[in-house]
Amino acid sequence: MLTVALTPSRSAVGEGKQFKLENIIPRQFGDWQTDEQIAAHTVVNPQVQETLGNLYSQILSRTYINSAGRRIMLSLAYGEDQTSHKRIHRPEICYPAQGFQITSKQKDTVSFDSKMVPVMRITTELGNRYEPVTYWIRVGDKVVRGQVEQTLTRLSYGLTGIMPEGILFRVSEINKNAQDSFALQDQFIQVLLSAMTPADQEILIGSLISKEANN
Repeated sequence: MLTVALTPSRSAVGEGKQFKLENIIPRQFGDWQTDEQIAAHTVVNPQVQETLGNLYSQILSRTYINSAGRRIMLSLAYGEDQTSHKRIHRPEICYPAQGFQITSKQKDTVSFDSKMVPVMRITTELGNRYEPVTYWIRVGDKVVRGQVEQTLTRLSYGLTGIMPEGILFRVSEINKNAQDSFALQDQFIQVLLSAMTPADQEILIGSLISKEANN
């Protein structure tokens, strides 16, 4: 009986807004613009290539550059089915699969408007390439960090009979100074979200409760 209860019988896909990542993520915002000189295939993609078609229905990878010449790599992966065998792969799994070493990992938050976005920070190394990464995963209406939160949220939806969809949001920079990079990544995230409509913001961060609502 428990197996039946935990098996989603209907999908959340199609009950809300239909969207294309290519359209909702602006190519230019604030001091950032897409670096058209860098082809997508020249950027190390943290997703395992052979599994992309099975896991995700939409993928978007871009590199942005600011007036100081610093580059942020943005990767989004959207999946319509977040059941156990098709759940989004976390960067902690995908980076080592491509030869990277995870040197640190910690939970954090990024302030946006009146909300706090839960994020995971990881630092990665591959030879002389140092790549700090900030990411979060939205499962259904919740933003999660790490395996435990991702699993518990997926199971909670299973109990309601809903098959949640989800999205991975990841930004990174090649930079040996992780704290400097994380500060820039926070600024990039804040300006990007501010440039989006509230409806499109919700695709990335769900319906976060404002800080004031928790007071």
